[in-house]
Amino acid sequence: MNIPAPVAQVVRGFAMGAADIVPGVSGGTVALVLGIYDRLINNVRLGARGLKQLLTGDISSFKETLVRIEWVWLISLLVGILVAVAALSSVLEQLLDDEPVKMSALFIGLVVGTIYVAIRMLDRIDATTVAIMLGVGVALFLLLGLKSDTVVADDAAEVVTRSPLIFFLVGAIAICAMILPGISGSFLLVMMGMYTEVLGAVNDRDVVSLGAFAVGAVLGLALFSTLLHWLLDSYHNWVIAAMVGLMLGSTRVLWPWPNGTNTTTLSAPADDVAFPLLLAAIGVVVVIAVEMLSTKLSAAEEGA
Repeated sequence: MNIPAPVAQVVRGFAMGAADIVPGVSGGTVALVLGIYDRLINNVRLGARGLKQLLTGDISSFKETLVRIEWVWLISLLVGILVAVAALSSVLEQLLDDEPVKMSALFIGLVVGTIYVAIRMLDRIDATTVAIMLGVGVALFLLLGLKSDTVVADDAAEVVTRSPLIFFLVGAIAICAMILPGISGSFLLVMMGMYTEVLGAVNDRDVVSLGAFAVGAVLGLALFSTLLHWLLDSYHNWVIAAMVGLMLGSTRVLWPWPNGTNTTTLSAPADDVAFPLLLAAIGVVVVIAVEMLSTKLSAAEEGA
């Protein structure tokens, strides 16, 4: 039985949304596994181009760009992402709190599987490629270690103390995590000390701060997607190598011991090691199986 393309796309979006909830994992990681990364970046770039054309009054070019955007494909993906965030946020957060080691082991297995899939996308593996992977990986690994806690304390005050300009800049930076493998937007907010600020703005319905954040996110996504599309076209092998490095570095957040994704502090495996290792192995197998299934599904959609 053939699955309708929009339904399959909603499922892909659901997987991306689920990943965005987890520190150290992002929707970009899932998009890479599912083989839709380049297509996603291209559609986002076209949307950015259309926005620029609209703002500059180039209406004829704007209409042409609108036609080129794969709206059904893109909206189906967005629906899946939103459904996942709404349905799974509380469940995943609870599991991360109750079973931090086991859940982290599963997630690190998923990322290791993704790294394997991404390496297979490389046209060649030479000294430069290896240097990029290791350089980016080590840099992110050390950067993540600058902050030991990846979550905000339960009693942290959710109040707005920063200016709209800061919200604008943070929005532009945090949105990049949505399309970059290796780190989630929520964790970037924690790293920048803005997680409680954004929650405070939501709770207080601070339209000015949230508006500044949204505008920054739109502008950041537009600029970054355009740059990323050009880099993928011009330096595809190096960009994939850098993404592998990001995922390698993100394992610092996902390392199960001592307390899963709640900390970037590292320790040797302790207590029950066998079951977390089994979950990690399952994660690797799931990613490879999903990648193979997605390849067949994409081929069936193209042939339809």
